[in-house]
Amino acid sequence: MALTSPRRSALADQVIAQLRNQITSGEWPVGSRIPTEPELVEQLGVARNTVREAVRALAHNGLLDIRQGSGTYVLATSELAGVMQRRFATADPRHVAELRSVLESSAARLAAVRRTDRDLKQMDALMARREASWAAGDAEGFVAADATLHLAIVAAAHNDVLTEVYADLGDVLRDYLRGDVGPELRPEDLMDHSRMVEAIREGDAARAADEAAGHALHCPPDPA
Repeated sequence: MALTSPRRSALADQVIAQLRNQITSGEWPVGSRIPTEPELVEQLGVARNTVREAVRALAHNGLLDIRQGSGTYVLATSELAGVMQRRFATADPRHVAELRSVLESSAARLAAVRRTDRDLKQMDALMARREASWAAGDAEGFVAADATLHLAIVAAAHNDVLTEVYADLGDVLRDYLRGDVGPELRPEDLMDHSRMVEAIREGDAARAADEAAGHALHCPPDPA
């Protein structure tokens, strides 16, 4: 007799959907601690076992991290992002750089052809925020602004699949950039992105792709 998978209750599925929506909508950002189990029971009006099942399911899918004695934290914004975060957490930084090079070079090439005026305004605003963060010595602010600028360039390619894949890699790429930048911002280490943005503005696909590939391949030297 063939085995069949037991079906999870519809109520548990509804709770999972609600919790997932809190994560994907940004109500519970990556790194934040979600409400405690008793708080979720009260807010949702369901049994403790139902909440526990939903939290465990999302933890299994990589969205949540259950830390005994501390709480449950948001680990990723989608199942694929969670998988990528776990899969590439210990990857060789140079391999991550090569992956960035492939994705960002292709995206910049497409963006130079497809970008809109709105895309360019967004890039300009993020460039200004990136430079202001660097000038202020705000390392974490710089990482956020730089990562968002690159995502905006990928989005300007107007390829939904490419944008979603790149966004799901976001946590991995930010971790890489955070390690590359370090806690102290030194003037000589700032990588100028203005040439890449200008190439996209001017519709020069080949130059945009070359600039993006070079930035992505920037990697700290191997330890001696």
